[in-house]
Amino acid sequence: MQLLFLGTLALFVGVTVAVPAQEKRVHHKPDLSDHVHDDAHGYQYDHEAFLGKEEAKTFDQLSPEESKERLGKIVDRIDTDKDGFISHAELHHWIKHRQRRYIEENVDKHWKEYDQNKDGKIGWIEYKNTTYGYYMDVEFDDVDDKESYKAMLTRDERRFKSADRDGDGVATREEFTAFLHPEEYDHMRDIVIQETIEDIDKNGDGRIDLQEYIGDMFTPENGENEPDWVTTEKKHFSEFRDMNQDGFLDASEVSHWILPGEVDHADNEARHLIHETDKDNDDKITKKEILANWNMFVGSQATNYGEDLTKRHDEL
Repeated sequence: MQLLFLGTLALFVGVTVAVPAQEKRVHHKPDLSDHVHDDAHGYQYDHEAFLGKEEAKTFDQLSPEESKERLGKIVDRIDTDKDGFISHAELHHWIKHRQRRYIEENVDKHWKEYDQNKDGKIGWIEYKNTTYGYYMDVEFDDVDDKESYKAMLTRDERRFKSADRDGDGVATREEFTAFLHPEEYDHMRDIVIQETIEDIDKNGDGRIDLQEYIGDMFTPENGENEPDWVTTEKKHFSEFRDMNQDGFLDASEVSHWILPGEVDHADNEARHLIHETDKDNDDKITKKEILANWNMFVGSQATNYGEDLTKRHDEL
């Protein structure tokens, strides 16, 4: 899935300023990790799904012994009924909780940055001045890609107005969360779809053709051969994404692609972890089983080193 980020800093004409928000586009509602879910090439997806993205980074710096010790303590917290087993329901609840915590921490960080007058709300003017203030004063004249920054301002304002349910120009915490993470809110669906089409639709016809669809994910370099996954994506485009078979993805088809409401990634991941760890096939896992398969749940310096070696081997 891919979740949203703000607050990038840049240096222009000798002055440090906040660059307009160029958030990562939401391609799927929301996945548990930006990594590909392929256990044959590492468990980064599982680590971020189980721990949350920020906590997964912390574990990556630990020794294997420290990782396993902390994992044991986490298992005790997941086992809410204290029966010595982790059920699917308990693991599903834990994964959902970790993903929501990432969103809350992300909002906390940016709330402090944008609530300039500390009144517990963030007005559009506050956000605009904090993010674009320097550029607005000079109408972007000193910025190399002036049109791009103007477009980002327009895009941010449109998204802010959609998140601002009561239309008072001021975002409550819930409304600001919808602004930062629109994929989490049903009333923001149209904005997510519109932004996706705008980003991928290079010829401006309001639709996404096959070339634009593939071009957003892969651009060959110096005669590079097309990877197998690109061939698969082309097949997905023609057989599944393009539902009316007209050669294009319209807004409705993009919605089915990036916001498939019936998909519960946390449920799928909980089932996956139990399937891979449950050695006695009783559909629940013990602390002993989890620790025996610890590197699927959490990372460490050793597992990262091993994954790096695997990636280098594949590249060779």
